[in-house]
Amino acid sequence: MENLQESYGNSNAGNNANNPAHYRLLTAGIVIIMIGVLLRFFGEWTLIDIVSNLIALLGIAISLKAVYNILQ
Repeated sequence: MENLQESYGNSNAGNNANNPAHYRLLTAGIVIIMIGVLLRFFGEWTLIDIVSNLIALLGIAISLKAVYNILQ
């Protein structure tokens, strides 16, 4: 039988999830989403609605990329 303690100690599977860069990217994405949501309340102008939706989508994409990097 193989030595399970030795193979468990050599595993680097969880080291990538602890990288602070992933969580900084996730925080930036959440802040961008919040800016996009807050822009929706600044008026009835159609262009503001379009811009706020695009900013929110950009924040969602950044946040999903950060989550994907954490899970990888």
